[in-house]
Amino acid sequence: MRFDFFRRPGSKGDVAVDELVTPVAHGSQESSPESALLEEAEANGYVGYALQVDAQMRVQGMRFAWRDATGGADASAQCKALIECIAKHLNPSRGWRLGRLAVYLDVTVDALFLNELQALPPGNVVLCMGMEHLADPDTRSMLLFLREQGFGFMLRDAQALPQDAELLEIITHFDVGAGSLALIAEVRESEPVGRAPIQLIATRVNGWDDFEICAEYRVDVFVDGRLPPPPVKEVGELQPESLLIVRLMQMLKRNENLRSIEAALKRDAALTYRLLRHINSPAIGVGVEITSLRHAVSMLGYQPLFRWLSLLLATSNRTSSHFMMKRAIMRGRFVELMGQGMLPASDSDNLFVVGMFSLIDQLLGLTMEEVLSKVQLTEAVQQAILSRKGVYAPFLSLVEACETGSGDAPRLAEALFVSAGQVNAAHLSAMVWSQEASALEMA
Repeated sequence: MRFDFFRRPGSKGDVAVDELVTPVAHGSQESSPESALLEEAEANGYVGYALQVDAQMRVQGMRFAWRDATGGADASAQCKALIECIAKHLNPSRGWRLGRLAVYLDVTVDALFLNELQALPPGNVVLCMGMEHLADPDTRSMLLFLREQGFGFMLRDAQALPQDAELLEIITHFDVGAGSLALIAEVRESEPVGRAPIQLIATRVNGWDDFEICAEYRVDVFVDGRLPPPPVKEVGELQPESLLIVRLMQMLKRNENLRSIEAALKRDAALTYRLLRHINSPAIGVGVEITSLRHAVSMLGYQPLFRWLSLLLATSNRTSSHFMMKRAIMRGRFVELMGQGMLPASDSDNLFVVGMFSLIDQLLGLTMEEVLSKVQLTEAVQQAILSRKGVYAPFLSLVEACETGSGDAPRLAEALFVSAGQVNAAHLSAMVWSQEASALEMA
């Protein structure tokens, strides 16, 4: 529900819907995220994100940011551009696309009055603001209205909770920076009783040692692409995803078509690795090199694959965190989408493998060299993964630049003749796809 009487006429937030989203003609079908890659208008920046990770390293939400490519946009313009992009790709007319995940948006006062923000699902959205804006008397009525609708509010860059009782009722989350134990204790001691606890989030941890401290005190952490992957215990041997194996066995029992099985296999890098290694081993003796998911399922067949999965299920065990699995799924899909329309359709699976296998060492507890010595991937795929060279490398490099916010995304996108808008469409579509993949695995 949107309330136009809360909008400021003539302000930066007074933006018509048709300025943000291209209208869909009556009776026409809304375009898919993939087709939007070819029709997306030019954007002036790139979407960035950090994952909200809990003590068990499960992903609970995403904090989005706008990385301006022009160098001249102020905070209000960047905030508006981000909300426009989120609304178009994550909250189209067919509904919210990120499921249960919480979305954190750093917003200006003007942004509170945008129709596109008010149309987001309140229960999934947390608006992040500093005390100078939250305490502004002119915004109080709008804050109360949005809180009543279900939006959360995170107080950022503060050293204590406010004394104002009414404002305190608005705040649902608190930014504890790098995870200061003194600040954590101060907030928990001063939060009011008789209401839901304020959720504490460390937004600027310096490493995984800080994460462990936060986990001990039940404080979630924002992890972005600049933080190196967490330390991995070397296991020496792959232990694939048990739940996905069960799902695949069910699909085989139902004799589902090859396309459905291929789609399910794409959702797990560890299982993809084991499948390719198994088929290409001398014991199987296929006689040809298997290089893609579709080829693998076609060559192995249903019944032998079902027996093999039964054996694997008895010895399987999760070794990679949900956080790293989700990052790998997103990267694989992102790389695949960036290559669509630019490379032949036959390269689609290879693009996905390049993206996902670029993190395979973190998923399996093996070195990259050990993994690639056991899985016979094509030379082009190995070149992209090991040295960022070859036909697939530019797509992987662009995706990594978007993840880390290194500032190289504009240059890499220009080299591929793709706009920032196309990159953002692919990025957000990959996030949606990874969320749907996770839901399928847990079904």
